[in-house]
Amino acid sequence: MRSNYKKIKSIPLLQISICVLSAAVVMNPSDKTISAPKKPRAILIPAKKFLFNSFVDCNMAEAWIGDTFRIFPGKYGEDPLWGYSNELKYADGKNVDEAFLRKSSEFIEPHMPKNVPPGTKGLHGAVWFETMYQDPNDATGKTLYGIYHNENYPSTLPYDPATGEGYKDADWPVGIRGPSSPTAVCRIGIMKSIDGGRSWDNKGIFIEDKQPRLILQPHNTANNFAGGVGDPSAVASGKYLYLFFGEYGYPGEYNKDHYNPDIEHKGQCISIARILLSDLDNPTGKAKRWNGKNFESTFDGIGSPVTTLIIPKSAGGGPSSSPTGKYYWGPSVSWNTYLHSWVMLMAKAEGPSWKGSSIYISFNQNEDLLAGRNSQDWSTPELLLDKPGHIIWYPSLQPLNDASGNANKNTCLRLEEKARLFFKDNFNDSSWYVSEYYVEFR
Repeated sequence: MRSNYKKIKSIPLLQISICVLSAAVVMNPSDKTISAPKKPRAILIPAKKFLFNSFVDCNMAEAWIGDTFRIFPGKYGEDPLWGYSNELKYADGKNVDEAFLRKSSEFIEPHMPKNVPPGTKGLHGAVWFETMYQDPNDATGKTLYGIYHNENYPSTLPYDPATGEGYKDADWPVGIRGPSSPTAVCRIGIMKSIDGGRSWDNKGIFIEDKQPRLILQPHNTANNFAGGVGDPSAVASGKYLYLFFGEYGYPGEYNKDHYNPDIEHKGQCISIARILLSDLDNPTGKAKRWNGKNFESTFDGIGSPVTTLIIPKSAGGGPSSSPTGKYYWGPSVSWNTYLHSWVMLMAKAEGPSWKGSSIYISFNQNEDLLAGRNSQDWSTPELLLDKPGHIIWYPSLQPLNDASGNANKNTCLRLEEKARLFFKDNFNDSSWYVSEYYVEFR
C-alpha cells in the first residue's frame, strides 16, 4: 500500500504524550449532584520491545478459529508500481504472542481469487485484508468475511463508459516513488472464507469513489492517492457492519477550473459507512454512507466525515491532496469491555506520502451505533504518542497473552483493561511492525 523498507537492529525510545480525560458532573432538577459517565483515559506503559517477523502494510486482520489465533497480514495481487505480490499470508498460534512471533518462513499462502484482465468482471489490483468479521452463526468459527483495501490504476482498471467503473489516464497524479510513478486509487471490498481463511472467494466492492471525484493534476501533489476510500476498520453493532475508512475523494465532481481546497478539506478524511450483515454475501451497491444526517448516501456517493475527526484549518488541517494538509487516517476501532466504550486509534499525516510521527486516540461511549448520531459521537482526538523523525503508520491495539484474553478470545476488535500498542515504524530505509508499549485504560 505504501513503500517497502529495510529493517534496522534498534529503534530509539518513543517520546510520548498521554491522553487524560477527566470526569464531569451535571445537576438534576432536584439540585443533586450526579456523576456523568466517566470519561476514558489511556496511559502508555513501557514494555519489552516486541517485533513482528513478517511483512505488514495495513491494519492487522485476525480471528480465533476454535482455539487457534490466526492472523492475515500482507499484500496480494497485481501492482504496476511495486510489482506482483503474494505476501498476503496467514499464521497460527495458541495465543496472540505465538502467532505474532512466527518466523516469516512459517506463514502460509491462502488460496486467493486470481486477478482478471482489464474489462473483465472479477478481482482487479492488489488487496490487503484489514479487518475480519466472523459469522457468529457458524459454531466452528470458520466462516470469515475479510474486509480488504484494494488499489488500482488506469492500467489495471481502465475507465468503462458503460458502467462508470475505472479510471481515465489523463492528468494523473504522481505517485510515491517519484515523477515517473503513478499514484493509485483505493477502494474497499469483501471476500468470504468458509474454511477459516485457507481459501477466499471475492464477493465484491463494499464502497468506492468513481472517476468524477478523483483529484487530478495540477492540484493533487501529495504523492498518496488520486482519490478513493481505503485503510478500513470494521465492527459489528446490531444488524450492521460499520466501516471506518479514509476518504480521499473530492466531495463533489472535481473540476480543475473550479477546484476549492477548503471544500475538499471539509469532505475528508475519516468517515463511516455501514452495510446489513445479511448483505455481506452480495455487498456491491448495498452499503450506505453517512451524509451528515443519516446513512442514506449510496456506496459510491458523497458522504460526510466524522466532524470531530477533521483537523481544523487553524491547526494546519487541509486536503489530503496537498503535501502540507494535515489529516487523520488509518483508523483502527475496537470495543473495550473494561471502559464499555469504543476506542479508535489513528495516524496523523503532516506531509506528503502520509508522513507523520504521531498516533492519536478517540473514544465513543455509545455501545449501540445504530441510534441517532451515535456512530458519529467520537471525542476530539488526543495525542497518544509522538516519535519525532519517524514515520508512523497503522497503529492498532492488540490483545494480551493472558488468562482472561485467551479465555475471552480477544482480538484487535475486542479488548480489555490493558492492550499492546503496535504500529509500523518507518525510519530512514527501515521498517518494523513493532510494540514497545502497553496501553492501560482507566
